[in-house]
Amino acid sequence: MRIGRLIRDARQHRGWTQLQLADALATSQSAVNRIERGNQNISLEMIARIGEALDSEIVSLGYAGPMHLRVVGGRRLSGSIDVKTSKNACVALLCASLLNSGRTILRKVARIEEVYRILEVLASIGVRARWINEGSDLEIVPPARLELEAMDTEAARRTRSVIMFLGPLMHRTEQFQIPYAGGCDLGTRTVQPHMSALRHFGLDITATGGFYHARVDRGAAPARPIVLTERGDTVTENALLAAARHDGVTVIRNASSNYMVQDLCFFLEQLGVRVEGIGTTTLTVHGLATIERDVDYSPSEDPVEAMSLLAAAVVTSSELTICRVPVEFLEIELAVLEEMGLDHDRGREYPAANGRTRLVDLTVRPSKLISPIDKIHPMPFPGLNIDNVPFFAAIAASAQGSTLIHDWVYDNRAIYLTELTRLGASVKLLDPHRVLVEGPTRWRSAEMMCPPALRPAVVVLLAMMAAEGTSVLRNVYVINRGYEDLAERLNALGARIETFRDI
Repeated sequence: MRIGRLIRDARQHRGWTQLQLADALATSQSAVNRIERGNQNISLEMIARIGEALDSEIVSLGYAGPMHLRVVGGRRLSGSIDVKTSKNACVALLCASLLNSGRTILRKVARIEEVYRILEVLASIGVRARWINEGSDLEIVPPARLELEAMDTEAARRTRSVIMFLGPLMHRTEQFQIPYAGGCDLGTRTVQPHMSALRHFGLDITATGGFYHARVDRGAAPARPIVLTERGDTVTENALLAAARHDGVTVIRNASSNYMVQDLCFFLEQLGVRVEGIGTTTLTVHGLATIERDVDYSPSEDPVEAMSLLAAAVVTSSELTICRVPVEFLEIELAVLEEMGLDHDRGREYPAANGRTRLVDLTVRPSKLISPIDKIHPMPFPGLNIDNVPFFAAIAASAQGSTLIHDWVYDNRAIYLTELTRLGASVKLLDPHRVLVEGPTRWRSAEMMCPPALRPAVVVLLAMMAAEGTSVLRNVYVINRGYEDLAERLNALGARIETFRDI
C-alpha cells in the first residue's frame, strides 16, 4: 500500500491519469488501479519501469540508489539546441503565485528537481498545482486558507528557494514558520539582508531550532525607501513579493536587475502590480492589498544554461548552434570570450514569449583561445553573472596561458573547481575564493563523486565529455536540481552519456 501511494502521488505530480500510466506500461487501467490501492504484488522490475515512465526519483529511491552518469568522452558535438526556461525565474514565479488568489498558468516550466521541491512544499500547504498541455505548463490554484502547519519541511530544506516564501506568506497570516533554506553546499550565506528588507513591512523573524519563526505587525509600512544591504537576486525578489501586496508605494534601492528579477517584475505586472524601473537598481512598486486574477505567463530562457551549452561547445572543440539565448544577460561573457578568441556568430534579435526579453541564436565554432589579461570575476548585473563564473574554469583550462578566477561571492565554490585536476586540468587553489587555471589541458577520464554545488558539477561533466575514454560521475542529483534532461539533450548533439544506478 505504501508503494502504491508513492506511485499514485508521482503519477498525479506528473499530471497523468491512470489510463495514461497504463498505456506507458503496456498494461490495463485496472492493473494500475490495483497497484495504487496496494492490492497487487509488484516486482522491483515493475517499480523501475514505473519510475522511468513517470520520470520520478520517488518510486525508485531506496531500491535503485542514487543516479550516476557514465560518459564516453572525446566526441565532437554538432547541430542545434534550444535553451530551456530559467530555473531561477521559475522558482521565483512559483513562490509569487502565493500572492494571487486566482489561477496562475506558467508556460514551459523547467522540469527540474528544484521546481519539484517547491511544488511539493506548495502541495503540502494546500496549493493545487498540476501539469497541463502534455506536461509542459503548470496550472496553480491556491486554497482559500493555506495549511502552513502541514508544510513538507523535508522538501523545503532541500532548496534555497523556500526563503522566498517569506515575502508572500506575510500577507496571508500573522504568524508562521519555514525551515532553514538548503540547496547547494556553497558555504554560509547570511539571510540578514532578507530580514532587513522585510522588517520594513512589519515582518519580525527569530531563527531557532532549524526554523525561521515569523510574526507580522499589520500596522507597519515602509516609511522611506528600502535600501538593500546586498544587491542579491533572492533578496530583491523577496522585497518585491512583500511590496506587491503592500497597499501603497514602495521604493527599493540597490536592487538586483538580473534576469530572474526582471521576469518576476513582468509577472507582477500581469497581476496588476505596477513596477517602475525594471532593469535598473531602483524599483518603485505600486502594490495592491488583494490580488485575484487569472494570469498566463511565459518565463524567459535561462542565460546560465546558455552559458553551459556554450562551454560544452568550447571544451569539446565543437561547432554548435545554441538557439533562444537571452543575449542581454550574456553580453559581458561574450565580450570576454571574444577577447579570448572565440569564433562565433549571432543571429538577429527576436523577443521571448514574455514579449520583453531579447533572444538570439548563437553559433559557436572551434577556436584557439588565449587566456584573458584580466581576472575573471563576477559582478551584479550587468556584470559577468555569478553563476557563469565556474564555466570559465573549464574554458580557461582549454585556453593557452594562465587565468585567475576570483569567485568572491561564495565561500566554498572555488574549492570545487579544483576537482578538474582529477580530469587532467591544472587548477591551483590560491585561497577559498581564488583559483589559477593553466591551459591548454589534455583531458583524461576519471571516476569521481559529483561536487555538491550545481554549476561546478556541470563543469566536471563538461570536462568528462572532452576527456578521451570513459568517465563516471556519481550521484548527480545536484545537476538534476537545475537542468532538465541534460544528458539526453547532450546525447542528441553527439555526446555519449548513459544514466545508471547501483542496484
